[in-house]
Amino acid sequence: MTDLPLADLDAFTAVARERSFRAAARKRGVSASSLSEALRRLEERLGIRLLNRTTRSVTLTEAGERLMERLSPALGEVASALEQVNSLRDSATGTLRLNVATVVARAVLPKIAADFLKAYPGIMLEVSGDDSFIDVLAAGFDAGVRYGERLEKDMIAVPIGPRRQRFVTAASPAYLLAHGEPLHPREVLDHACIRHRFASGSMPSWEFERGEETIRISPQARVTSNSLEMEISAAIAGLGIIATFEEFLAPAISRGELVPILEDWAQDFPGPYLYYASRKHMPPPLRAFVDFLKARPKG
Repeated sequence: MTDLPLADLDAFTAVARERSFRAAARKRGVSASSLSEALRRLEERLGIRLLNRTTRSVTLTEAGERLMERLSPALGEVASALEQVNSLRDSATGTLRLNVATVVARAVLPKIAADFLKAYPGIMLEVSGDDSFIDVLAAGFDAGVRYGERLEKDMIAVPIGPRRQRFVTAASPAYLLAHGEPLHPREVLDHACIRHRFASGSMPSWEFERGEETIRISPQARVTSNSLEMEISAAIAGLGIIATFEEFLAPAISRGELVPILEDWAQDFPGPYLYYASRKHMPPPLRAFVDFLKARPKG
């Protein structure tokens, strides 16, 4: 009997508490006949009488007393659970789970996340840095952050962070003094290079753009790593040329530890996007984050 309709059980408890179909109907805002029909269905399913009815009174049978004793606390828990769900729907509380590209986790999201969490103290944030493209919903995330070429066509995308970013190429002053400065992307092929290998094993080629011309090269790596810190340290130590997001190299360049090269060939590209599956029934923390991003000045 585990498939008994919850509405019929609720109708039974309403009548049992009031000891009256009419009083229970007035309190619930329904008709007395609908409660009577619900009781009829319930007793028919159980095969036992739960209420004794006369024209003057309604009393519980022994079976009705026992059911009421067990049912009242359970229905109270159900009501409490539904109230909690309603409160989550109407207020920006709960956990926002994001799967983001590692460059976003390092250089884009920290300031945005800090401002967002200050504005919404009831929200908790979980961030996973990941350079692969995954089904964010299947993996338990509310949304992802990727660059345009990695977005699925059926996803909703909202700009996040700077709207333009650059890849820059740099080397240490000592390296350039010892080996000379390449003046064209293809000359990089004659130099020692420091390259990044993603966790998937891929090692993307380096792209250079000037006007309408695009050049892609895959230089030989003297140092290969999946650690950005290792790569930057190797470049500062004079072990070769590095090419990566401008945000990563800016501190070392400002300190004079690295010198940008091939600046007129620096690749410029659109910034990242927050993406998610549907606008319907969005979790409140995600809805709050989307609204926050849309209201935020665009970089």
